[in-house]
Formats: sequence, structure tokens, C-alpha cells
Amino acid sequence: MATAPLVGIIMGSKSDLPVMEACTAQLEEFGVPYELVIASAHRNPAKVHEWAESAADRGIQVIIAAAGKAAHLGGVVAAYTPLPIIGVPIKTSDLGGMDSLLSMVQMPSGVPVACVAINGAKNAAIYATQILGAGMPEYRQVIVDFKRDMAEA
Repeated sequence: MATAPLVGIIMGSKSDLPVMEACTAQLEEFGVPYELVIASAHRNPAKVHEWAESAADRGIQVIIAAAGKAAHLGGVVAAYTPLPIIGVPIKTSDLGGMDSLLSMVQMPSGVPVACVAINGAKNAAIYATQILGAGMPEYRQVIVDFKRDMAEA
């Protein structure tokens, strides 16, 4: 398995970390190397731009973007990279995460962002590993084993 990060995780705020621990834990269980950065599309747009634009050159294959409220992070990242983006809408106190979800799934044509459930960080990790598995047999096998184990539980 690879040791350089294959999955990039970006979140808009460190307050998103508790939700995203389910993502990092699942990636670690699968043996998928990742990098994590905190950068807001609204407060740190230059940092987001630089990180997203250089992700493919750094070896990243898939990006997971987590954000709450006006959750434009995934779309902003998608604008700067050819890599697939998986959005994780974070539950909010205002609208229970529906604001985050709708911000992510309503990307304009040409700027796709796949989206998991509100606080669906574990599924984002599983989906990212499935994407890796399309071209890397070792990660395909991780998913085959994971699904077999799930069915036997």
C-alpha cells in the first residue's frame, strides 16, 4: 500500500474535526494515507486555492471537503483541481445541516461534488477508498473485505 497521502481532507473550521474523526479513523483502518488541512473557502480563499491547485501534483487522488453552513468549500476546491471531490455536510445549529447539504449538492453544472449524508464522514472515507480501488487493486480488495465483513456481522 502507498505511504504518501492519496486522500486530501480539507475542512472549513477546526470545529469540524470531531465529525471528521470518523473519516480519518476509517481511512486509517483501511490503510489509506491521507493529509488533513483546515482552510475556509470564505476566510482563507488563497490557502484553499493553493492547496487544491497543488493536490494532484502532490499525489492526492481524491479530496474530501467538509464544511457547515454556507458550505461552498467543496465547490471552491473543485474549481481548482481535476480530482474527484466528496463533500461532507456538517450538521449546524441553525438548520440541522440542511443548509450545508443543499450548499454542497447544488453545485453548478461543470463543478461536480459528490455528497454524503449530513455528518457522513465515515461514508466519505469508504467512498474515497472505492474510488482509489478503481485503479489500485489493493484498495479494491480492502473494500471487498470490508463489505464481506459487514455482511457476516
